[in-house]
Amino acid sequence: MESFDVIIVGGGPAGISASLYAKRANLNVLVLYYGGSNLEKAHKIDNYYGFPEGITGEDLFNNGIAQAKNLGVTVKQEEVLDISRSTLTDYKVKTNEGEYESKVIILATGSKKIKPDIIGVEEYEGRGVSYCAICDGFFYKGKDVVVIGNGDYAISEADDLKGVASSVRILTNGLEKPENVKDYEIVDKKIKEITGEGKVSEIIFDDDSKLEVSGVFIALGRAGGADFAKKLGVLTEGDTITVDDNMKTSVDGIYSCGDAVGGLLQVSKSVSDGAKAGIDAASYIRNLKK
Repeated sequence: MESFDVIIVGGGPAGISASLYAKRANLNVLVLYYGGSNLEKAHKIDNYYGFPEGITGEDLFNNGIAQAKNLGVTVKQEEVLDISRSTLTDYKVKTNEGEYESKVIILATGSKKIKPDIIGVEEYEGRGVSYCAICDGFFYKGKDVVVIGNGDYAISEADDLKGVASSVRILTNGLEKPENVKDYEIVDKKIKEITGEGKVSEIIFDDDSKLEVSGVFIALGRAGGADFAKKLGVLTEGDTITVDDNMKTSVDGIYSCGDAVGGLLQVSKSVSDGAKAGIDAASYIRNLKK
């Protein structure tokens, strides 16, 4: 398993800024990112310092990745599936390509949370609908549950549930089935409604067929910062990660920055947050070595 001082999840302004400051502190730094960033979708940014003619979000994103690499930061385009504590002072990060270990984790994945357009999802949140298998799986011991999603993240959530629940199915909600899945029954029908008497008890599909369940776990797209934070026992407020003035969370060795911590959702703030996280992470590691 490859080891680093700091692993940063997210390759946007916050994550890259954190990587630059951590690397300049002579730390061994890994940045993991996967797929597009919200920054890349910005047609033009004309309110960020140093670009008199403005710059596209895509160019700014790519410039950041290039800058980190030029400074010696290891940057890999891999999907993070799970983060767990491996020792009292080390964390293990599992991706779709391998596993890595570090003293510090910096969550800079933005604030993305995908909710399916299904009747009953919001109504039954906390009463059978959950977004975290590790957090809530225990409450469904010996019961039948489903995971809504069709990617590696959905499979990872199902893996967390299979040792607890009586049965686990993956519902794609009409999307393409995940490849090479042998451990779970896959249902690819479109979902019309989640319902029950006070708590979830049934899923109704578009063809009016029904499935009795006790729990529904939402795992669409990729895991976000709040998903990982909750699994690690980090304090959150909804989907916002709680941090102090130095971007440190409630758990030693875990930091978060950028959109994941809320506030002004602008590049300038994300860069500032990342700088604070990178600087304080370096101080944390120096103290560990004393």
